[in-house]
Amino acid sequence: MAQVFGEFTENFADRSEYLVLGFSPSSLPIQLRWKTNGLSADFLGDYVRNFFPGDTSANLTKQAEIGSAVSFIANELLENAMKYSDESANQPVNLEVHLFNDHLIFLSKNSVSPKAITSFQSYIQEIITGDIGQMYIDQVEKSVTNQEEEKSGLGYFTMIMDYDAVLGWKFEESENDSHVTMVTTMIQLPL
Repeated sequence: MAQVFGEFTENFADRSEYLVLGFSPSSLPIQLRWKTNGLSADFLGDYVRNFFPGDTSANLTKQAEIGSAVSFIANELLENAMKYSDESANQPVNLEVHLFNDHLIFLSKNSVSPKAITSFQSYIQEIITGDIGQMYIDQVEKSVTNQEEEKSGLGYFTMIMDYDAVLGWKFEESENDSHVTMVTTMIQLPL
């Protein structure tokens, strides 16, 4: 049975375009993955930017803003999906971007370790119910004082604070293996 947190929709009837990328999280060590994640995220930014044509400075500014937002969000989603995938599940990581008239939807899908599900869902509840502004400030302070901490936790907060993104998550059994839990993270970005 699927568990949904935040704002999660599966209605894609009015999308105009979409692109799906698939990755094998275990094909390269995570340190080598960072470069390919950035390249993939920049590709998505350039891809989406092309759907906002025009030669006026206002249109060029909007193109640049949208491309930058797409690159940032795609990179954060890929990094999280790769970093927190359950390697023993041998499941691919997928990243999708869907274009609508007034918004974009990003979906990342990856396996998640059974040991990490409870703490991840608790973290999600904090994001959904907490004061995002205060949580953002607290996390910035924490990351400044603890340089060695691998996960800063700023990605989701930045998406909400800087891009007015709406977040949602869906946890469900893998279609291929009922012992594997998959998490789909949805980011809705208004245009």
